[in-house]
Amino acid sequence: MREPGRILLVACYELGHQPLAVAWPAAFLERAGYAPAVLDLSVEPFDAEKITRATFVAISVPMHTALRLGVIAAQRIRQLNPIAHICAYGLYAALNASELLADACVDSVLAGELEDELVELVRTVEAGAAGEAGEARRANAVLSERASPAAPAVTSRTVLGKLNFPVPSRHALPALKQYAHVERDGRRDLVAYAEASRGCKHLCRHCPIPPVYGGRFFVVPVETVLADVRQQIQAGAAHVTFGDPDFLNGPRHALAVARALHAEFPRVTFDFTAKIDHLLAQRAHLAELAGLGGVFVVSAAESLDDGVLAHLAKGHTRADIVEALRVTRAAGIALRPTWVAFTPWTTLGSYREWLDFLAAEGLVDHVDPVQYGIRLLVPPGSLLLDLPAMTPHLGGLVPGGFHHRWTHPDPRVDRLAEEVAAAVAAAAERDEDAGLTFDRVRGLAAAAAGSVAPPSVALAKGRPRPPRLTEPWFC
Repeated sequence: MREPGRILLVACYELGHQPLAVAWPAAFLERAGYAPAVLDLSVEPFDAEKITRATFVAISVPMHTALRLGVIAAQRIRQLNPIAHICAYGLYAALNASELLADACVDSVLAGELEDELVELVRTVEAGAAGEAGEARRANAVLSERASPAAPAVTSRTVLGKLNFPVPSRHALPALKQYAHVERDGRRDLVAYAEASRGCKHLCRHCPIPPVYGGRFFVVPVETVLADVRQQIQAGAAHVTFGDPDFLNGPRHALAVARALHAEFPRVTFDFTAKIDHLLAQRAHLAELAGLGGVFVVSAAESLDDGVLAHLAKGHTRADIVEALRVTRAAGIALRPTWVAFTPWTTLGSYREWLDFLAAEGLVDHVDPVQYGIRLLVPPGSLLLDLPAMTPHLGGLVPGGFHHRWTHPDPRVDRLAEEVAAAVAAAAERDEDAGLTFDRVRGLAAAAAGSVAPPSVALAKGRPRPPRLTEPWFC
Protein backbone atom coordinates (compact mmCIF):
# COMPACT_ATOMS: atom_id res chain seq x y z
CA MET A 1 0.00 0.00 0.00
CA ARG A 2 2.99 2.30 0.38
CA GLU A 3 4.07 1.89 -3.22
CA PRO A 4 3.09 4.73 -5.59
CA GLY A 5 -0.35 4.18 -7.08
CA ARG A 6 -1.58 1.48 -4.70
CA ILE A 7 -4.02 4.09 -3.43
CA LEU A 8 -6.06 5.96 -6.05
CA LEU A 9 -8.13 9.07 -5.36
CA VAL A 10 -10.80 9.76 -7.98
CA ALA A 11 -12.61 13.05 -8.58
CA CYS A 12 -15.71 13.07 -10.79
CA TYR A 13 -16.86 16.67 -10.80
CA GLU A 14 -16.28 19.70 -8.57
CA LEU A 15 -18.03 22.61 -10.27
CA GLY A 16 -15.25 22.99 -12.79
CA HIS A 17 -12.41 23.69 -10.37
CA GLN A 18 -9.31 21.67 -9.57
CA PRO A 19 -10.62 19.13 -7.03
CA LEU A 20 -9.75 20.17 -3.48
CA ALA A 21 -11.74 17.15 -2.28
CA VAL A 22 -8.93 15.04 -3.75
CA ALA A 23 -6.03 17.37 -2.98
CA TRP A 24 -6.73 17.38 0.75
CA PRO A 25 -7.04 13.59 1.21
CA ALA A 26 -3.88 13.23 -0.88
CA ALA A 27 -2.04 15.52 1.53
CA PHE A 28 -3.25 13.59 4.60
CA LEU A 29 -2.18 10.29 3.02
CA GLU A 30 1.21 11.65 1.98
CA ARG A 31 1.79 12.90 5.52
CA ALA A 32 1.10 9.36 6.72
CA GLY A 33 3.72 7.94 4.36
CA TYR A 34 1.57 6.87 1.40
CA ALA A 35 1.96 7.85 -2.25
CA PRO A 36 -1.55 8.10 -3.72
CA ALA A 37 -2.25 8.53 -7.40
CA VAL A 38 -5.05 10.83 -8.49
CA LEU A 39 -7.51 10.84 -11.38
CA ASP A 40 -9.99 13.61 -12.27
CA LEU A 41 -12.61 12.17 -14.58
CA SER A 42 -14.03 15.61 -15.31
CA VAL A 43 -10.96 16.45 -17.40
CA GLU A 44 -9.07 13.15 -17.77
CA PRO A 45 -9.96 9.87 -19.49
CA PHE A 46 -10.73 6.75 -17.48
CA ASP A 47 -7.29 5.23 -16.84
CA ALA A 48 -7.50 1.43 -16.67
CA GLU A 49 -3.82 1.13 -15.76
CA LYS A 50 -4.25 3.31 -12.66
CA ILE A 51 -7.36 1.34 -11.70
CA THR A 52 -5.80 -2.10 -11.94
CA ARG A 53 -2.69 -1.01 -10.01
CA ALA A 54 -4.73 0.18 -7.01
CA THR A 55 -5.57 -1.79 -3.89
CA PHE A 56 -7.67 1.04 -2.45
CA VAL A 57 -9.79 3.42 -4.54
CA ALA A 58 -11.53 6.43 -2.98
CA ILE A 59 -14.13 8.27 -5.08
CA SER A 60 -15.08 11.83 -4.18
CA VAL A 61 -18.82 12.58 -4.44
CA PRO A 62 -19.48 15.99 -2.86
CA MET A 63 -22.54 16.74 -4.99
CA HIS A 64 -25.33 15.04 -6.90
CA THR A 65 -23.71 15.25 -10.34
CA ALA A 66 -20.49 13.82 -8.92
CA LEU A 67 -22.42 10.98 -7.28
CA ARG A 68 -24.08 9.88 -10.49
CA LEU A 69 -20.76 9.97 -12.32
CA GLY A 70 -19.05 8.31 -9.37
CA VAL A 71 -21.41 5.34 -9.38
CA ILE A 72 -20.67 4.72 -13.05
CA ALA A 73 -16.97 4.96 -12.28
CA ALA A 74 -17.29 2.57 -9.32
CA GLN A 75 -19.04 -0.03 -11.47
CA ARG A 76 -16.29 0.13 -14.07
CA ILE A 77 -13.62 -0.03 -11.37
CA ARG A 78 -15.29 -3.10 -9.84
CA GLN A 79 -15.21 -4.85 -13.21
CA LEU A 80 -11.56 -4.06 -13.84
CA ASN A 81 -10.34 -4.62 -10.28
CA PRO A 82 -12.85 -6.74 -8.32
CA ILE A 83 -10.69 -7.10 -5.20
CA ALA A 84 -9.93 -3.40 -4.71
CA HIS A 85 -11.54 -1.73 -1.72
CA ILE A 86 -13.77 1.05 -3.06
CA CYS A 87 -14.64 3.93 -0.76
CA ALA A 88 -17.10 6.69 -1.65
CA TYR A 89 -16.69 9.88 0.35
CA GLY A 90 -18.39 13.26 0.58
CA LEU A 91 -21.80 14.75 1.28
CA TYR A 92 -23.76 12.77 -1.27
CA ALA A 93 -22.02 9.53 -0.34
CA ALA A 94 -23.36 9.93 3.20
CA LEU A 95 -26.89 10.79 2.05
CA ASN A 96 -27.00 7.75 -0.22
CA ALA A 97 -24.90 5.33 1.84
CA SER A 98 -27.61 2.67 2.16
CA GLU A 99 -28.10 2.35 -1.59
CA LEU A 100 -24.40 2.52 -2.38
CA LEU A 101 -23.54 -0.21 0.11
CA ALA A 102 -26.55 -2.41 -0.59
CA ASP A 103 -25.76 -2.52 -4.30
CA ALA A 104 -22.15 -3.56 -3.54
CA CYS A 105 -21.14 -0.53 -5.59
CA VAL A 106 -18.76 0.50 -2.83
CA ASP A 107 -17.30 -1.10 0.28
CA SER A 108 -17.26 1.91 2.57
CA VAL A 109 -18.64 5.42 2.89
CA LEU A 110 -17.08 8.39 4.68
CA ALA A 111 -18.31 11.94 5.16
CA GLY A 112 -17.75 15.06 7.19
CA GLU A 113 -14.25 15.87 8.42
CA LEU A 114 -13.16 12.55 7.03
CA GLU A 115 -9.48 12.71 6.11
CA ASP A 116 -8.02 11.20 9.30
CA GLU A 117 -10.66 8.47 9.13
CA LEU A 118 -9.71 7.82 5.50
CA VAL A 119 -6.08 7.31 6.53
CA GLU A 120 -7.19 4.87 9.22
CA LEU A 121 -9.32 2.97 6.72
CA VAL A 122 -6.33 2.68 4.39
CA ARG A 123 -4.27 1.32 7.29
CA THR A 124 -6.98 -1.24 7.99
CA VAL A 125 -7.00 -2.39 4.37
CA GLU A 126 -3.21 -2.40 4.40
CA ALA A 127 -3.19 -4.67 7.42
CA GLY A 128 -5.41 -7.11 5.57
CA ALA A 129 -8.37 -6.94 7.94
CA ALA A 130 -10.63 -5.34 5.35
CA GLY A 131 -8.93 -6.37 2.15
CA GLU A 132 -8.91 -10.16 2.09
CA ALA A 133 -11.56 -11.09 -0.45
CA GLY A 134 -13.91 -8.79 -2.32
CA GLU A 135 -16.67 -11.37 -2.45
CA ALA A 136 -16.68 -12.02 1.29
CA ARG A 137 -16.49 -8.34 2.06
CA ARG A 138 -19.49 -7.53 -0.07
CA ALA A 139 -21.50 -10.28 1.58
CA ASN A 140 -21.11 -8.75 5.02
CA ALA A 141 -23.83 -6.68 6.65
CA VAL A 142 -23.57 -2.91 6.96
CA LEU A 143 -21.91 -1.98 10.25
CA SER A 144 -23.14 0.69 12.59
CA GLU A 145 -20.93 3.65 13.39
CA ARG A 146 -19.98 1.98 16.69
CA ALA A 147 -18.55 -1.11 15.00
CA SER A 148 -14.89 -1.97 15.24
CA PRO A 149 -12.88 -0.10 12.61
CA ALA A 150 -10.80 -3.24 12.06
CA ALA A 151 -13.78 -5.44 11.14
CA PRO A 152 -13.62 -6.81 7.55
CA ALA A 153 -16.99 -5.44 6.50
CA VAL A 154 -18.52 -2.53 4.66
CA THR A 155 -18.89 0.59 6.78
CA SER A 156 -20.55 3.97 6.76
CA ARG A 157 -19.15 6.71 8.97
CA THR A 158 -19.72 10.42 9.32
CA VAL A 159 -16.98 12.10 11.33
CA LEU A 160 -17.16 15.58 12.82
CA GLY A 161 -14.09 16.82 14.62
CA LYS A 162 -11.27 19.30 14.26
CA LEU A 163 -8.50 18.25 11.90
CA ASN A 164 -4.83 19.21 11.71
CA PHE A 165 -4.86 20.37 8.10
CA PRO A 166 -1.79 19.97 5.90
CA VAL A 167 -1.45 22.08 2.77
CA PRO A 168 -3.49 20.38 0.01
CA SER A 169 -1.39 18.29 -2.36
CA ARG A 170 -1.96 19.44 -5.93
CA HIS A 171 1.24 18.34 -7.67
CA ALA A 172 -0.35 15.32 -9.40
CA LEU A 173 -3.58 17.04 -10.46
CA PRO A 174 -4.21 18.34 -13.99
CA ALA A 175 -3.07 21.91 -14.66
CA LEU A 176 -5.33 24.83 -13.74
CA LYS A 177 -5.77 25.71 -17.41
CA GLN A 178 -7.99 22.62 -17.76
CA TYR A 179 -10.53 24.05 -15.32
CA ALA A 180 -12.91 26.98 -15.10
CA HIS A 181 -11.56 30.48 -15.70
CA VAL A 182 -12.73 33.82 -14.42
CA GLU A 183 -14.16 36.01 -17.18
CA ARG A 184 -13.90 39.76 -16.68
CA ASP A 185 -13.08 42.88 -18.66
CA GLY A 186 -13.05 40.90 -21.89
CA ARG A 187 -10.39 38.39 -20.79
CA ARG A 188 -10.16 35.03 -19.06
CA ASP A 189 -7.75 34.22 -16.24
CA LEU A 190 -6.85 31.06 -14.37
CA VAL A 191 -8.62 30.49 -11.07
CA ALA A 192 -7.36 29.08 -7.78
CA TYR A 193 -9.82 27.30 -5.53
CA ALA A 194 -9.54 27.25 -1.74
CA GLU A 195 -11.70 26.76 1.32
CA ALA A 196 -11.25 28.73 4.54
CA SER A 197 -13.93 26.70 6.33
CA ARG A 198 -15.94 23.51 5.93
CA GLY A 199 -19.49 22.69 6.94
CA CYS A 200 -22.11 25.31 7.81
CA LYS A 201 -23.83 26.54 10.94
CA HIS A 202 -27.20 26.90 9.20
CA LEU A 203 -29.94 24.33 8.61
CA CYS A 204 -31.49 25.22 5.25
CA ARG A 205 -33.85 22.34 4.52
CA HIS A 206 -32.93 21.78 0.88
CA CYS A 207 -29.16 21.84 1.40
CA PRO A 208 -27.14 18.58 1.59
CA ILE A 209 -24.82 19.97 4.29
CA PRO A 210 -27.13 20.07 7.36
CA PRO A 211 -27.93 16.32 7.34
CA VAL A 212 -24.19 15.64 7.50
CA TYR A 213 -22.79 18.53 9.58
CA GLY A 214 -25.82 19.26 11.75
CA GLY A 215 -25.11 22.97 12.00
CA ARG A 216 -21.37 22.72 12.67
CA PHE A 217 -18.52 24.27 10.72
CA PHE A 218 -14.75 24.09 11.02
CA VAL A 219 -12.21 26.75 10.08
CA VAL A 220 -8.95 26.10 8.26
CA PRO A 221 -5.94 28.02 9.64
CA VAL A 222 -5.17 31.20 7.73
CA GLU A 223 -1.60 30.09 7.02
CA THR A 224 -2.83 26.81 5.50
CA VAL A 225 -5.34 28.59 3.26
CA LEU A 226 -2.72 31.08 2.14
CA ALA A 227 -0.16 28.34 1.43
CA ASP A 228 -2.70 26.56 -0.76
CA VAL A 229 -3.54 29.77 -2.62
CA ARG A 230 0.15 30.56 -2.99
CA GLN A 231 0.93 27.30 -4.78
CA GLN A 232 -1.94 27.91 -7.20
CA ILE A 233 -0.88 31.48 -7.91
CA GLN A 234 2.60 30.15 -8.62
CA ALA A 235 0.90 27.84 -11.12
CA GLY A 236 -0.62 30.86 -12.90
CA ALA A 237 -3.86 31.71 -11.07
CA ALA A 238 -4.85 35.39 -10.98
CA HIS A 239 -8.13 34.96 -9.10
CA VAL A 240 -9.29 32.87 -6.13
CA THR A 241 -12.66 31.25 -5.56
CA PHE A 242 -13.30 30.70 -1.86
CA GLY A 243 -15.64 27.75 -2.08
CA ASP A 244 -16.70 27.59 1.57
CA PRO A 245 -20.41 26.78 1.87
CA ASP A 246 -20.55 30.22 3.51
CA PHE A 247 -17.39 32.36 3.68
CA LEU A 248 -19.05 34.58 6.30
CA ASN A 249 -19.97 31.81 8.74
CA GLY A 250 -16.95 33.09 10.63
CA PRO A 251 -16.63 36.73 9.55
CA ARG A 252 -13.47 37.52 11.54
CA HIS A 253 -11.74 34.48 10.07
CA ALA A 254 -12.91 35.42 6.56
CA LEU A 255 -11.54 38.94 6.95
CA ALA A 256 -8.23 37.58 8.23
CA VAL A 257 -7.94 35.33 5.18
CA ALA A 258 -8.85 38.13 2.75
CA ARG A 259 -6.41 40.53 4.40
CA ALA A 260 -3.58 38.00 4.30
CA LEU A 261 -4.27 37.27 0.65
CA HIS A 262 -4.27 40.94 -0.29
CA ALA A 263 -1.14 41.70 1.72
CA GLU A 264 0.86 39.07 -0.17
CA PHE A 265 -0.88 39.27 -3.55
CA PRO A 266 -2.42 42.74 -3.94
CA ARG A 267 -3.30 42.19 -7.62
CA VAL A 268 -5.16 38.93 -7.05
CA THR A 269 -8.96 39.12 -6.91
CA PHE A 270 -11.41 36.71 -5.34
CA ASP A 271 -15.03 35.65 -5.11
CA PHE A 272 -16.88 33.96 -2.28
CA THR A 273 -20.24 32.50 -1.27
CA ALA A 274 -22.40 33.92 1.54
CA LYS A 275 -26.01 33.80 2.68
CA ILE A 276 -28.25 36.79 2.04
CA ASP A 277 -28.66 37.38 5.78
CA HIS A 278 -24.89 37.23 6.30
CA LEU A 279 -24.38 39.89 3.66
CA LEU A 280 -26.77 42.10 5.56
CA ALA A 281 -25.32 41.31 8.98
CA GLN A 282 -21.78 41.98 7.73
CA ARG A 283 -22.60 44.94 5.48
CA ALA A 284 -20.07 47.07 7.35
CA HIS A 285 -17.27 44.83 6.03
CA LEU A 286 -18.36 44.55 2.41
CA ALA A 287 -16.52 47.66 1.24
CA GLU A 288 -13.33 46.38 2.86
CA LEU A 289 -13.77 42.98 1.17
CA ALA A 290 -14.14 44.80 -2.15
CA GLY A 291 -10.99 46.81 -1.43
CA LEU A 292 -9.13 43.60 -0.64
CA GLY A 293 -9.98 42.21 -4.07
CA GLY A 294 -13.50 40.80 -3.71
CA VAL A 295 -15.21 41.21 -7.08
CA PHE A 296 -18.34 39.11 -6.75
CA VAL A 297 -20.28 37.05 -4.26
CA VAL A 298 -22.53 34.07 -4.92
CA SER A 299 -25.60 33.93 -2.70
CA ALA A 300 -28.39 31.36 -2.62
CA ALA A 301 -31.38 33.68 -2.92
CA GLU A 302 -33.47 30.67 -4.06
CA SER A 303 -36.87 32.40 -4.42
CA LEU A 304 -38.70 35.72 -4.22
CA ASP A 305 -41.69 34.04 -2.58
CA ASP A 306 -41.58 34.43 1.20
CA GLY A 307 -43.66 31.27 1.58
CA VAL A 308 -41.16 29.21 -0.41
CA LEU A 309 -38.28 30.77 1.53
CA ALA A 310 -39.98 29.75 4.78
CA HIS A 311 -40.41 26.16 3.55
CA LEU A 312 -36.70 26.07 2.68
CA ALA A 313 -35.76 27.66 6.04
CA LYS A 314 -33.52 30.17 4.27
CA GLY A 315 -33.62 32.78 7.00
CA HIS A 316 -34.25 35.69 4.63
CA THR A 317 -37.14 37.32 2.80
CA ARG A 318 -37.73 38.93 -0.57
CA ALA A 319 -37.13 42.32 1.04
CA ASP A 320 -33.77 41.05 2.29
CA ILE A 321 -32.76 40.05 -1.25
CA VAL A 322 -33.56 43.54 -2.48
CA GLU A 323 -31.55 45.04 0.38
CA ALA A 324 -28.61 42.68 -0.28
CA LEU A 325 -28.55 43.89 -3.87
CA ARG A 326 -28.41 47.45 -2.62
CA VAL A 327 -25.60 46.94 -0.11
CA THR A 328 -23.41 44.85 -2.39
CA ARG A 329 -23.78 47.39 -5.20
CA ALA A 330 -22.89 50.18 -2.80
CA ALA A 331 -19.79 48.24 -1.72
CA GLY A 332 -18.69 47.58 -5.30
CA ILE A 333 -19.18 43.80 -5.22
CA ALA A 334 -21.34 42.15 -7.87
CA LEU A 335 -24.02 39.88 -6.42
CA ARG A 336 -24.56 36.66 -8.38
CA PRO A 337 -27.72 35.13 -6.86
CA THR A 338 -28.55 31.47 -7.38
CA TRP A 339 -32.10 30.15 -7.43
CA VAL A 340 -34.28 27.09 -7.06
CA ALA A 341 -36.57 28.02 -9.91
CA PHE A 342 -39.03 25.13 -9.62
CA THR A 343 -40.46 23.93 -6.32
CA PRO A 344 -43.82 22.33 -5.45
CA TRP A 345 -44.98 25.81 -4.43
CA THR A 346 -43.86 27.69 -7.55
CA THR A 347 -46.71 28.97 -9.72
CA LEU A 348 -46.67 30.12 -13.32
CA GLY A 349 -47.35 33.60 -11.98
CA SER A 350 -44.54 33.58 -9.45
CA TYR A 351 -42.10 32.17 -12.01
CA ARG A 352 -42.95 34.92 -14.49
CA GLU A 353 -42.77 37.56 -11.75
CA TRP A 354 -39.29 36.30 -10.85
CA LEU A 355 -38.14 36.70 -14.47
CA ASP A 356 -39.60 40.22 -14.52
CA PHE A 357 -37.64 40.98 -11.33
CA LEU A 358 -34.38 39.82 -12.92
CA ALA A 359 -35.00 42.08 -15.90
CA ALA A 360 -36.02 45.09 -13.80
CA GLU A 361 -33.02 44.74 -11.47
CA GLY A 362 -30.53 44.33 -14.32
CA LEU A 363 -29.61 40.83 -13.18
CA VAL A 364 -29.78 38.96 -16.48
CA ASP A 365 -25.99 38.95 -16.80
CA HIS A 366 -25.62 38.09 -13.10
CA VAL A 367 -27.60 34.84 -13.31
CA ASP A 368 -26.23 31.89 -15.25
CA PRO A 369 -29.02 30.65 -17.55
CA VAL A 370 -28.87 27.15 -16.07
CA GLN A 371 -30.51 28.69 -13.00
CA TYR A 372 -33.77 29.21 -14.92
CA GLY A 373 -34.36 25.46 -14.97
CA ILE A 374 -33.12 24.35 -11.55
CA ARG A 375 -35.65 22.00 -9.95
CA LEU A 376 -35.71 21.31 -6.21
CA LEU A 377 -33.64 18.21 -5.44
CA VAL A 378 -34.75 16.00 -2.55
CA PRO A 379 -32.08 13.39 -1.81
CA PRO A 380 -32.37 10.71 0.87
CA GLY A 381 -31.80 12.22 4.29
CA SER A 382 -32.94 15.68 3.19
CA LEU A 383 -34.53 17.80 5.89
CA LEU A 384 -37.34 18.44 3.39
CA LEU A 385 -38.57 14.91 4.01
CA ASP A 386 -39.74 16.00 7.48
CA LEU A 387 -41.58 19.07 6.16
CA PRO A 388 -45.39 18.56 6.20
CA ALA A 389 -45.81 20.95 3.26
CA MET A 390 -43.62 18.64 1.16
CA THR A 391 -45.51 15.42 1.91
CA PRO A 392 -48.41 15.84 -0.58
CA HIS A 393 -45.98 16.20 -3.47
CA LEU A 394 -43.48 13.45 -2.67
CA GLY A 395 -43.05 10.18 -4.51
CA GLY A 396 -40.54 7.39 -4.04
CA LEU A 397 -36.86 7.32 -4.78
CA VAL A 398 -36.02 7.49 -8.46
CA PRO A 399 -34.19 4.22 -9.32
CA GLY A 400 -30.55 5.07 -9.85
CA GLY A 401 -31.34 8.77 -9.54
CA PHE A 402 -30.46 9.23 -5.85
CA HIS A 403 -33.34 11.57 -5.17
CA HIS A 404 -37.05 11.49 -4.40
CA ARG A 405 -39.53 12.11 -7.16
CA TRP A 406 -41.95 14.97 -6.57
CA THR A 407 -44.86 16.22 -8.66
CA HIS A 408 -46.20 19.73 -8.95
CA PRO A 409 -49.97 20.13 -8.44
CA ASP A 410 -50.14 22.13 -11.69
CA PRO A 411 -48.96 19.94 -14.61
CA ARG A 412 -48.21 23.08 -16.60
CA VAL A 413 -45.41 23.95 -14.19
CA ASP A 414 -43.78 20.54 -14.56
CA ARG A 415 -44.01 20.82 -18.35
CA LEU A 416 -42.49 24.29 -18.23
CA ALA A 417 -39.63 23.02 -16.05
CA GLU A 418 -38.81 20.37 -18.67
CA GLU A 419 -39.02 22.87 -21.53
CA VAL A 420 -36.82 25.41 -19.77
CA ALA A 421 -34.22 22.80 -18.80
CA ALA A 422 -33.99 21.64 -22.41
CA ALA A 423 -33.83 25.20 -23.74
CA VAL A 424 -31.04 26.36 -21.45
CA ALA A 425 -29.03 23.19 -22.08
CA ALA A 426 -29.27 23.73 -25.83
CA ALA A 427 -28.38 27.41 -25.41
CA ALA A 428 -25.30 26.47 -23.40
CA GLU A 429 -24.18 24.12 -26.18
CA ARG A 430 -24.44 27.03 -28.63
CA ASP A 431 -22.72 29.41 -26.21
CA GLU A 432 -25.72 31.67 -26.68
CA ASP A 433 -25.78 35.18 -25.31
CA ALA A 434 -27.41 35.31 -21.86
CA GLY A 435 -29.89 37.94 -23.01
CA LEU A 436 -31.17 35.78 -25.85
CA THR A 437 -31.56 32.79 -23.54
CA PHE A 438 -33.44 34.92 -21.03
CA ASP A 439 -35.86 36.10 -23.71
CA ARG A 440 -36.35 32.51 -24.83
CA VAL A 441 -37.20 31.36 -21.30
CA ARG A 442 -39.51 34.31 -20.77
CA GLY A 443 -41.33 33.35 -23.93
CA LEU A 444 -41.76 29.75 -22.76
CA ALA A 445 -43.17 30.95 -19.44
CA ALA A 446 -45.60 33.29 -21.16
CA ALA A 447 -46.77 30.52 -23.50
CA ALA A 448 -47.31 28.16 -20.55
CA ALA A 449 -49.57 30.79 -18.97
CA GLY A 450 -51.39 31.47 -22.23
CA SER A 451 -50.00 34.99 -22.43
CA VAL A 452 -48.01 37.06 -24.88
CA ALA A 453 -44.27 37.22 -24.24
CA PRO A 454 -43.01 40.56 -22.92
CA PRO A 455 -40.63 42.66 -25.02
CA SER A 456 -37.02 41.57 -25.32
CA VAL A 457 -34.58 42.80 -22.68
CA ALA A 458 -32.57 43.99 -25.71
CA LEU A 459 -29.10 43.65 -24.19
CA ALA A 460 -26.37 44.96 -26.51
CA LYS A 461 -23.87 42.37 -27.76
CA GLY A 462 -20.80 44.35 -26.79
CA ARG A 463 -22.05 45.36 -23.34
CA PRO A 464 -19.75 45.24 -20.33
CA ARG A 465 -20.59 42.24 -18.15
CA PRO A 466 -20.01 41.50 -14.49
CA PRO A 467 -17.21 39.07 -13.62
CA ARG A 468 -18.13 35.40 -13.55
CA LEU A 469 -16.68 31.92 -13.62
CA THR A 470 -16.93 30.04 -16.91
CA GLU A 471 -18.42 26.95 -15.18
CA PRO A 472 -22.11 27.65 -14.52
CA TRP A 473 -23.29 24.49 -12.73
CA PHE A 474 -24.23 24.62 -9.08
CA CYS A 475 -25.39 21.12 -8.07
